[in-house]
Amino acid sequence: MRRLGKVMHVSRRGAIILRTEKTPPIGAEVVDKSVEVVGTVTDIFGPVKQPYVAIRAKEGVDTTKLVGQLVYLYRR
Repeated sequence: MRRLGKVMHVSRRGAIILRTEKTPPIGAEVVDKSVEVVGTVTDIFGPVKQPYVAIRAKEGVDTTKLVGQLVYLYRR
């Protein structure tokens, strides 16, 4: 597991938005602190040094509870 960043907010379309220092690959699985999958990386945008990451939430995940929480990049 590698720390991805702290969730900033949830977009109007339901994407989880956060800022990171290292760019993750598109399609990578994202987990919370209890190693439960919360979604997958769908988009990377913004400045190169600290890009924003959009994550498509997995069905059934309450995205509002993730705001302010750290999420991690999951590698099998």
